Amino acid sequence: MKKIFCFLFLYIIANLAAIAQQDPQFTFNKQTLLTVNPGFAGNDGLINGTILNRYQWDGIKGAPKTLVFSAGAATNLFGIKSGVGFNLISDELGFEKNINISLDYAYRMKTRFGDLGIGPSLGFYSMAINAVWYIPESSYHQTVDQDNEIPPAQASQLAFDLGFGAYLRSNTYFFGVSATHINQASILMGDASRFYLARHYYLSGGYNITLPDPLYEIQPAVYIKTDMAAYQVDFNVELVYKKRFSAGLNYRFNDAVSILVSFEMNNGLKMGYAYDIITSALAGYSGGSHELFLNYSIDLGKNRNKKYKSIRYL
Repeated sequence: MKKIFCFLFLYIIANLAAIAQQDPQFTFNKQTLLTVNPGFAGNDGLINGTILNRYQWDGIKGAPKTLVFSAGAATNLFGIKSGVGFNLISDELGFEKNINISLDYAYRMKTRFGDLGIGPSLGFYSMAINAVWYIPESSYHQTVDQDNEIPPAQASQLAFDLGFGAYLRSNTYFFGVSATHINQASILMGDASRFYLARHYYLSGGYNITLPDPLYEIQPAVYIKTDMAAYQVDFNVELVYKKRFSAGLNYRFNDAVSILVSFEMNNGLKMGYAYDIITSALAGYSGGSHELFLNYSIDLGKNRNKKYKSIRYL
């Protein structure tokens, strides 16, 4: 019965799956968890920072281009075991350029299931729209001055943004649940154009399987995103060698199959590259999507003189 239930559950998700694109998507979604889940802050006990570039649907004019800078650290804030984080996301798509800046706080505690972090994310969301519009000449299209929903000139607006999340981590697994744009901010462009930030919900989880040869590990993971109008589901599996070298595959329902590789040096610097092979109808128009990241971690605590140990692998 359990196998039948799991099969039916996955079948339903597969038929519902689609891409929710107001929030940017990432293939290295484990590296960008802090951007959507403030409970992730400080879970590793170290200071770490990540820079990530994503070029989606290469070859298509106006396709999304996303830059992320994310940093987090464990701290005892006012004597309370905590985690803090900072995120800067620049997302360009079509006529839009959106910038999201946020500060994260996580209250950290030990539970029988592992280390738990829970807390809010507070920040600002800036939306800017380019004034250059191309309107095809036909009786079916309105010009800019005929449509009140199209800003006649370049416009930008700033809105307060709120998120919340929880993240649980043990030696063998992790689990996270969070929501972004909880306040569903309204952004007014010009006199009549109004946009709303849709609330997004995230669910993530993964497990670490040590193989008979302890130098090798397999790490399956799932990542689900929805704005309750569309869904995106990623399944990921990575083979890790000596906790430093990894190669894996990611399958995003109805969108892409991805190849991921990463390498971590002894000094705490990690780098990775992912290539998305498009499986949707866009396959004939794009050369795929590219994603690169750099991550650096450092321990400023009592054990800083000890040999560096990976924090990105369980």
